[in-house]
Amino acid sequence: MRSNTLKIHLNNINKHIEPYFKKIMLQELKPDMYQAFLDHLIKKDLSRRTVEIVNSTLYSALEQAVIQGKLERNPAKGTIIKAKPKKREVKFIDSDDIPRFLQAAHSYGYIYWIYFRLMIETGMRKGEAAALKWDDINFKDKRIRIDETLDFTAKEEEDLFGDTKTLRSERTIKISNGLVNDLKFQASWQNQNKLNLGDFYKHNLNLVLCRVDGNFMPKSSLFNAFERILIKAELSSLPIHSLRHTCAVLMLEAGADMKYVQEQLGHGSIQITSDVYSHISKKLEKRNTDKIEEYTESIFNSQNKKQGDVWGTT
Repeated sequence: MRSNTLKIHLNNINKHIEPYFKKIMLQELKPDMYQAFLDHLIKKDLSRRTVEIVNSTLYSALEQAVIQGKLERNPAKGTIIKAKPKKREVKFIDSDDIPRFLQAAHSYGYIYWIYFRLMIETGMRKGEAAALKWDDINFKDKRIRIDETLDFTAKEEEDLFGDTKTLRSERTIKISNGLVNDLKFQASWQNQNKLNLGDFYKHNLNLVLCRVDGNFMPKSSLFNAFERILIKAELSSLPIHSLRHTCAVLMLEAGADMKYVQEQLGHGSIQITSDVYSHISKKLEKRNTDKIEEYTESIFNSQNKKQGDVWGTT
């Protein structure tokens, strides 16, 4: 089991499952009691997705109990999550505002500029970007390998790097000449820091995006910087994950199909990509509308011309 998945299951047990069932013996658990548990989670105003994840934790444990002969039947079978799925709101930086955002980021601090610049172009999750190492970059082929994520809460250095969110999240993506040049400059900037700090530099981490001493950037520093840069750029408040959405919108506006966007972002299925990003950009909607209008007008104009030619000969 992946370390991130294990943490999710443990959190579900400690935060939701154990507090609710602490006075109930395993053999006493009935389907109506389990249904009441799911309804209880919904009433706590948890998202449907969160309830589904908690349900998967307990359902799997009960299935194991059946296999071990501790239960005759899984009491979770046949129960339902009654909450209606909430419409997912996707927030992103409009392409017209990206230059202003990056300019504000550069004036706030170079390291934040390169950090957010890379996230916007690649669509990497913050943990994936934080775990990026120089060995993951192929400058010749202009590709980045994404196969790790950084655990910002790790207590020990050996626990810093873990698996990506899902198997499909492991991917290799193409990057632009512009980003290649920016990363080469970043390497030169780091080399100067290594010379200045010597043994005080965290050479062993080999991080691309890091502090001056080579150590990883704390999540709080990233979040605070992102919030302040948005204010400096006179943009509305956004979560840092919006940079990933921004990348998706840019690709779609440029004409990329959903399959390409899915592979670039590392989504588990194209359905996820389509559900989240199909109608979020006004520019994309206008471009599609203009294409349809241009196409249909060409058909109608062609038909009118044919009719005119016919009428002209009679």
